[in-house]
Amino acid sequence: MGHNHSHKHSIISGKNLLLSIILNIIITVAQLIGGFISGSLALISDAVHNFSDVISLIISYIANLLTHKKKQTLQQTFGFKRAEIIAAFVNASSLIVIAIILGIEAIKRFKNPLDIDSNLVIWLAILGIAVNGFSVLLLKKDAKNSLNMRSAYLHLLTDMLTSVAVLTGGLLMKYYQIYWVDAILTLLISFYLIYISWSILITSLKILMLFAPEHVKIDEVVLEVLKVKEIRNIHHVHIWQLNDHDCHFEAHIEFKRDIKLSDFDLVCKKVEEILLDKFKIQHCNFQPEFKREESKEIIIQD
Repeated sequence: MGHNHSHKHSIISGKNLLLSIILNIIITVAQLIGGFISGSLALISDAVHNFSDVISLIISYIANLLTHKKKQTLQQTFGFKRAEIIAAFVNASSLIVIAIILGIEAIKRFKNPLDIDSNLVIWLAILGIAVNGFSVLLLKKDAKNSLNMRSAYLHLLTDMLTSVAVLTGGLLMKYYQIYWVDAILTLLISFYLIYISWSILITSLKILMLFAPEHVKIDEVVLEVLKVKEIRNIHHVHIWQLNDHDCHFEAHIEFKRDIKLSDFDLVCKKVEEILLDKFKIQHCNFQPEFKREESKEIIIQD
């Protein structure tokens, strides 16, 4: 069996994420208390959103630790490399559920608007913008390298934008006494949460379901491999992602002649270089065959 690994991705530090968790706990408590005192559903929804983010950030932090600190063992041969993908899926799912709940409450409040202490709403919204804006800056760099960190980053970014919306509503309530804007803003926030969470939910779900990554077209992979002169056929192909960095490939390769093991190693090297350079596939596993009686379909139906 030919086998190769190539690792070229950066290790992400969780220190910035931990600081963001602490800051979000502070803003969550402040907004929740302020929301009940002022009577603002938008402020309470922002606090609930922040609380869900605290839970999500904690999950992301633990997943980040497990991914980079825990090593592979005889029982856990992949280690905890999937922890961050599970965290991203849980985070995106929780945001969508929270958004639906807030949307329902907003519709109820729209029918029965209440007088709201706009001054408290304004000051707490400003605090939310400052805290979440700082947290967004902390995670911006790491968000480019990890789906898990990107989900945490988006949580914080939506928190900041939510606080901007709440601030706008507070100003409208203070100077124009338009109290129904509180419910409208909550509804808009709900739709936005669903919009930004959906892509992360689908991406993480596809990885968990072992789908081939979108940037890899299996028919193109087969055509490239068949350009290697020693290869007659490639079949029983599987391509999947372990996480958002590691792409795996396995297949049966039929040779035109009965080659030596040393020749097989040379062919493996050629194929591995093709897969890495053209398709960013880092992990390869090949089963060599010569005149073996079995199905030669690219995808074998179990």
